[in-house]
Amino acid sequence: MRVSDKMIYSQINDSLHRGKGNLAESLERAASQKRINKPSDDPVAATRVLAYRTDEQNIGQYQKILTNAKSFLEYTDQSLGDVADVMVRAKELALGAANDASTNPDTRRILAAEINQLQRQVVQIGNRKLAGRFLFGGFNTTKPPFDPQGNYTGDDGEIKVPIDKEAFVAINLPGSRTFLGKPVGDLLDKSHPENNPAGALPPAQDPSDPNHTPQNLTPDSEDPQLRGPASVVPQVGVGTKKNETKFASPSPRNQFGEENNSGINLFGVLKKLEIAMITGDKYTIQVSLDDLDEAHSQAVLARSELGSRLMNLNTTLDSLGKSKVDTKGAISALEDEDMFKVVSDVNKNEATLKASLSTSSKLMQPSLLDFLR
Repeated sequence: MRVSDKMIYSQINDSLHRGKGNLAESLERAASQKRINKPSDDPVAATRVLAYRTDEQNIGQYQKILTNAKSFLEYTDQSLGDVADVMVRAKELALGAANDASTNPDTRRILAAEINQLQRQVVQIGNRKLAGRFLFGGFNTTKPPFDPQGNYTGDDGEIKVPIDKEAFVAINLPGSRTFLGKPVGDLLDKSHPENNPAGALPPAQDPSDPNHTPQNLTPDSEDPQLRGPASVVPQVGVGTKKNETKFASPSPRNQFGEENNSGINLFGVLKKLEIAMITGDKYTIQVSLDDLDEAHSQAVLARSELGSRLMNLNTTLDSLGKSKVDTKGAISALEDEDMFKVVSDVNKNEATLKASLSTSSKLMQPSLLDFLR
């Protein structure tokens, strides 16, 4: 087979380009310490690395959101703790005002002034904000939720943040619930029968039906049942005789038309106590002691709910931290290079290139004058 000089030069050129390319690739891996510097290095591994990096960015975003939510919940919890302390102090003042031996009308007026300051303090706590957002305004976080008289101007919205792709947690408590005692989620109008099946009117009956019972008669008597005054609530139950109805006054804690589910209005309790101290109404002062206990319990229960949310956030943050570490480990296992192997490849490719250059120089030494001799 005839071997021309052009073939030799082409082979030398290819060998030198190949050697320089391998050396450059080895130096690039040594500089970046990465096995995959471009998708063509390992398409399958590069695809998996991109997926892991996407998960890592999502985890970092979740961690940022939950860290801000945790700060919001912790400040809200601190504020409710201050509310509970105010209720404890108000009860101490009420106990002092209820004691005839240690108080008189003048001291009660002094105590009433302190109660007024406590009420203002509760309003200030209700108008606290963090990072420009009011804590207890619901969705309305740009305006103070309470006016100086304690009237609520916010809404009942709960701000929820994602802790996973399909999981959310609320980071706030509406002021209508924590300060006014409105039940959570009770936004329907109970006066409508479709929203309150238990309070709906009974179905109409046919008077010709033999089982028909007039609505104003008891089932076991033909005597009409007497109607009590409009200001009292009839109670028929244990201890009542036939055709006998017991009447009880409505609960003073019924702030929203709910007898069993509603809480208590903190501002109303403090205002009632202040007026009772000014007027010397000892009975109202004594009744306010139970209201203050309920107000304190309301703040404590709200704090316990915040505590459960904080625990959920802390657990999620720990889980995200572990997931982030595992993701980084998976990325490192796919794209990180073995430095011992890289150094060995650099030395090997460098020696190969030097050998190619040495051999090529010997092959290219003959010139045209050598062939003319």
